[in-house]
Amino acid sequence: MQQYHDLLNHIMANGYDKSDRTGTGTRSVFGYQMRFNLEEGFPLLTTKKVFTKGIIHELLWFIAGNTNIQYLVQNGVGIWNEWPFQSYLKQKGLEETFPKHSESWKAELKAFVERIKTDDTFAEQYGELGPVYGRQWRNFEGVDQLKQVIEDIKAKPDSRRLIVSAWNPKDIPVMAKSGLPPCHTIYQFYVADGKLSCQLYQRSADVFLGVPFNIASYALLTHMIAQVCGLGVGDFVHTFGDAHIYSNHFDQVNEQLSRNFYELPTLKLNAKIQSLFDFRYEDIEIIDYQCHAAIKAPIAV
Repeated sequence: MQQYHDLLNHIMANGYDKSDRTGTGTRSVFGYQMRFNLEEGFPLLTTKKVFTKGIIHELLWFIAGNTNIQYLVQNGVGIWNEWPFQSYLKQKGLEETFPKHSESWKAELKAFVERIKTDDTFAEQYGELGPVYGRQWRNFEGVDQLKQVIEDIKAKPDSRRLIVSAWNPKDIPVMAKSGLPPCHTIYQFYVADGKLSCQLYQRSADVFLGVPFNIASYALLTHMIAQVCGLGVGDFVHTFGDAHIYSNHFDQVNEQLSRNFYELPTLKLNAKIQSLFDFRYEDIEIIDYQCHAAIKAPIAV
């Protein structure tokens, strides 16, 4: 994953220090691209442990068109918890009572997640993120984009319209209330030499925490769609708008950059699955994942 380390180094050396929506501060560059040959191994970072369970469940959540965090928390995945929790505190007038990342905030977040997990009525009211990724992929103004793009890959593999968009301007204000407008906004497939490639455009990228997830998630999606379309895999191309490192992640980035690489793992999918919408967690296996220890860092909400 030299490509990813090159991006970290590029931002640290050449980025602009900017303010941001969260008040944390970032070092940022605008416009950058990485390319990964998926035949050379599954692009999962080895210089820090990546939460593969979270990657797989989140992608299955997107594919199902789900937008409520209850499925995720019931499967031990907490990567989306802080956005609806912060929205909950705002609705209840409790933002000053529980300052972000304080010990009282952490305790209240834990109680919030437990209630989302076990109380369906509470989850329906406060666990819903609005019309975010899954909704747009599966129901963009009535269009099931994911189903349509698979049909088009099979029927018209040379098409230049093999695109799925999560950026729906009409829904942006609604998404912003309880979660975030889509960061990974649009992706396009390309078929050549019997192989499926995918390019993602990401308007905003938390490079230390989020981008390793994004790389692995879209690489996994490409493998899954390639299988159900009877194709091999080509490249995953990752294109960025604002690629940034939060100022409170600088020490973690330097720690990661000091580490050596291991060989990339491989991905094994259940070969019996012939519909994207039939994949379950147990159908996806990442083999021989050797990595350094995880590096903790706060999420900017």
